[in-house]
Amino acid sequence: MKHVWRDLALATGAAVLAVGGAVTSPAGRTDLDATGVLLLIVAGLALVARRRYPRSVLALTAACLLAYLVLGYPGVGPALPVLIALYTTVHRGHGKTARATIAGILVVGIVGDAIGSGARPAEVFQRWFLIIGWMVASSVMAEVTRQHRAYLEQVERRAEEAERSREETARRRAVEERLRIARELHDSLTHSISIIKIQAGVAVHLARKHDEPVPEALLAIQHASTDASASCATPWRSCAPPRTRSPRTTTATAWRTWTAWPRARDGPACR
Repeated sequence: MKHVWRDLALATGAAVLAVGGAVTSPAGRTDLDATGVLLLIVAGLALVARRRYPRSVLALTAACLLAYLVLGYPGVGPALPVLIALYTTVHRGHGKTARATIAGILVVGIVGDAIGSGARPAEVFQRWFLIIGWMVASSVMAEVTRQHRAYLEQVERRAEEAERSREETARRRAVEERLRIARELHDSLTHSISIIKIQAGVAVHLARKHDEPVPEALLAIQHASTDASASCATPWRSCAPPRTRSPRTTTATAWRTWTAWPRARDGPACR
């Protein structure tokens, strides 16, 4: 809604300036009448729709300019709406339409003005060359503005992508760090539980070997360590990377390991 009021104000101002310029300009071949004023007003008010229909507005304002100047009305009032329409058309990316319109205005205007006024071609060309120069300047300004805006949008898009990439990298590193800490804690806890399990198993084995009663506390420790070891291994399999499985440690293997070390030192196997 804001753009509508802005365009309406621009169109009204352009129409007023075009009429005022025609009134204050030197007299032309034809006096300013209702038809000339109508051409000026239509060319100015057409700018209201320049955002939605830039090419149609450019064609309408160009037609009003050609009709106004070929008929010999004073001044070049409709040139202002044409300049604005050209700027909008090029800024919206319709450069070919703008160039074709400028070429059409140059050809039709020079030929029509030369036939209608009977002036020398050099004078007609000089008059229209100035108008075409302003049109080209307006088109170039619009193209520069469009390229600059596209460059700014590209820079902003790259900055957003870089920021998003940095955030993803930081998030991934945080996840990897948490996973590393969890893996280290898991390995340490599993190692401690495994030692407790092996020691309890060896103690139970020795007690049964010597036909001694096995304490309930020792059996409870053995069962609890077994359950804890299984509980630690189950949730970790879903997120831990595959590893080379080590040979399974049995009670007999543990017994040989624990009894070999004291014998090597000529000490008792167990007290």
